[in-house]
Amino acid sequence: MSEIKLDNQTVKILNSIQEGIYIIDKEFKIVFINDAAAKIVGVMPDNLFGKLCFNFCKSDRCEIGCPISEVLRSDTTIKNLETTLQSFNEKIIPIKLNASLLKNDSDEPIGGIISFSKISKIDFIESEKNQQNFYGIIGRTKGMTKIYKSVMEISSSDVPVLITGETGTGKEMVANAIHKSSQRTNKIFVKVNCSALNGELLESELFGHVRGAFTGAFKDRIGRFEYANGGTIFLDEIGEIPMPLQSKLLRILQDGTFERLGETKQRKVNVRVISATNIDINQAIENKSFRKDLYYRLNTIHFHIPPLRERKSDIYFLANYFATKYAKKYQKKISMISSEVLNILLNYNWEGNVRELESVIEYSIIHAKREDYIGVCCLPDYLKTNSETECPEQQMNLAKKEKKDNLLLLLRQNNWNKTKVAKILGVNRSTIYRQIKEIHAK
Repeated sequence: MSEIKLDNQTVKILNSIQEGIYIIDKEFKIVFINDAAAKIVGVMPDNLFGKLCFNFCKSDRCEIGCPISEVLRSDTTIKNLETTLQSFNEKIIPIKLNASLLKNDSDEPIGGIISFSKISKIDFIESEKNQQNFYGIIGRTKGMTKIYKSVMEISSSDVPVLITGETGTGKEMVANAIHKSSQRTNKIFVKVNCSALNGELLESELFGHVRGAFTGAFKDRIGRFEYANGGTIFLDEIGEIPMPLQSKLLRILQDGTFERLGETKQRKVNVRVISATNIDINQAIENKSFRKDLYYRLNTIHFHIPPLRERKSDIYFLANYFATKYAKKYQKKISMISSEVLNILLNYNWEGNVRELESVIEYSIIHAKREDYIGVCCLPDYLKTNSETECPEQQMNLAKKEKKDNLLLLLRQNNWNKTKVAKILGVNRSTIYRQIKEIHAK
């Protein structure tokens, strides 16, 4: 029996508020939801009393960091957390929420209260951009922002998506973002590299086989499509699928039916298909190595990921993100990248795109001679010129000046918002205060 009791006057007040509000007990069961919350989610309030909250508010935070769990665990208040929830008609809704602890007269926790309001998809995208990532994708350029917007626009649809772009541009990350923002977000996401296997082995991988279907098939095996039933399958390197298999793939896209290799029994699945390729599919169609009708099915929605050389202003954010990631991995206190290194990174062509940049930063962190910054000497040899191969140990004062100038520039660009600058640099806010104090002391 819940300890939480609401009188009629309190209920009237809560129902007059335009924000969605719901109250749960310590067992995560709904004690009350107001009219605004019920309207946003699309359900009658009376149907929810006593139900578990995650059946009502299917937020993308439920599995990775439940706000109510955090509030109950740490006795803290969560403010203005931007996330998404799934309505009863499976529509993805961007929201901003607050969460607080409820206590009884003895100051003991008895539950929690959540308030939330809808925000526009554009506001949600801008928020993700300001946090320098969108479902793990780093980038602020117009081309990347357009992709973020398109991902949110198709979040309530279930159509096939084709992602094109050079090797290393992040096609798999975009596929993951499409899945995470979709109505299948809580279902399985299955990845298949279509270039890794050929012929019967690839057919078996995708559609499964029965015992004796080929040499070595000692028992029945389900394929990746069956495994992904209800969720999303990501077919990477789709352009490498042999022609005989393409007709089978076309059929499953048309009506969801297929047979396992070696059997005649028809099976049916409900799978959302996202595919990716780094080849020119139109050229493959001309060369008769890819079916035009399959291309039309796969290409219902098309995303093209720009190469890194066309979004060079993202290199700064990507480099700092990877530097923070690998400094943590290798337990180094790297707090900046020298201006010489940034100039080299900005002027390089990046044929391997983001994947190559990540490898370069990881290499540089491993080879860093100093603990506080990445200098030219840390870079792989192919990125150095003859005048840049010398390790800048003798340039300590220059490095310190660069560090100070870099900090002051970021502070000015961000209206002296120290929290934001700390986030950009991947350090604690106290570090920023200490560095400012050191600058004033000099």
